[in-house]
Amino acid sequence: MASRSRLETVVSVFVTVHPHELPGLLHAFTCFFFLLGAYFVVLPLRDEGAISLGLGSLPGLFMASLLLTLFAAPASTYIFSLPHLSKSKVSLMNLVTISATWARVIDLMNSESGSRLFGFVGAGATLGQLCGSLLAVAMARLGPFLLLFSALLMELAARFSVGIGQDEYHESQELSIRSVTCNQSMESHSETADKTPSFMKHKFSAMLEGLQLILASTYLLHVCCFLWLTAVVSSFFYFQKTTVVAAVVANALDRRRMFAQVNSFTAVFILIGQLSLTGQILTTAGVTTAICAAPVVAFANMTAIAIWPTWIVVAISETLRKVLNYVLTRPGKEVLFTVVTRDEKYKAKVCIDVLVQRLGDAAAAGIYKILQGSPNKGPSTVALCALPVCFAWFGAAFSLGRRQARLANSHAISS
Repeated sequence: MASRSRLETVVSVFVTVHPHELPGLLHAFTCFFFLLGAYFVVLPLRDEGAISLGLGSLPGLFMASLLLTLFAAPASTYIFSLPHLSKSKVSLMNLVTISATWARVIDLMNSESGSRLFGFVGAGATLGQLCGSLLAVAMARLGPFLLLFSALLMELAARFSVGIGQDEYHESQELSIRSVTCNQSMESHSETADKTPSFMKHKFSAMLEGLQLILASTYLLHVCCFLWLTAVVSSFFYFQKTTVVAAVVANALDRRRMFAQVNSFTAVFILIGQLSLTGQILTTAGVTTAICAAPVVAFANMTAIAIWPTWIVVAISETLRKVLNYVLTRPGKEVLFTVVTRDEKYKAKVCIDVLVQRLGDAAAAGIYKILQGSPNKGPSTVALCALPVCFAWFGAAFSLGRRQARLANSHAISS
């Protein structure tokens, strides 16, 4: 109890946390620390590998990723739809995507608690990004052997994900997923358990249930539109970054180190922002402000790159984009899912986060390939093409934020 009290005191320095929220919050923080650490240890390998294969191969790689996702997203949706999986199995399967782990965290919170705490959860991911990037810098010479270290970190993430939702002191329906699971037959989501024979008998149709939930909800379709535009603009930035780095740095080892150093530098500012600003901005300014900030900054960044297509401008723009994304837009995006049903959180969210992301990447890759064949190819041309997308992105973000606020208010009144 004494150690629990000390932990609560430390965490309370950064966020307002209630005692029954602490165990799940700390497990989520630690799980994301190891999960993102594993990702950023090998991320420079991916970025450098894309350059080594040639910039002309990037559209093909993005399309291959989309085709793989078309299989993986429905499969993961079916996995999460199984009603009688043990908690440990669910924890391991959460590592299929970061989205699946977020789905589990979101299931523990509502719009109010998510606005307070998602920044702290994200800080765990950013701390993992920082440590993983620093390790990638120090061990850049190991190359592909970093995959082994990444696998170890993912195993640790799986261990800590078991504790997300477990609270030995409380069985609050909001913050204890164990209570929801054990009493599922007595709650409003009991129909899921009743469909067990159907799931087992028609598992292939169950794989598509996440997509069906998306098509049946105008709110989720609105979320898809917002995230698709987000992915398109992010991919434009990625293409610009790789193009400029390929022109500036010739050595593969130096490129890996540069990517890792930029990730480390960015993570410091993200961590400070998540611990000091995210919760305050989301609770005071609201979700609309959080998700609308990204299109505004992206428009400014694209304008700057169109005028000055240099490595310094691209590096500054990429840093600003990532800091804003992880401090405001990403937590705000997760809050969007606090107002949907539990089925939609677990089944539809995975498809949205993974499939829509890849569709956006593929669309940007197609545009990039067309631009590469034009006589005026270059970072400035790509940036100019992205400006109209930023306008559409802002419109989608504004209307979506307003709609989420109305749903959150109606849920608060009904409860």
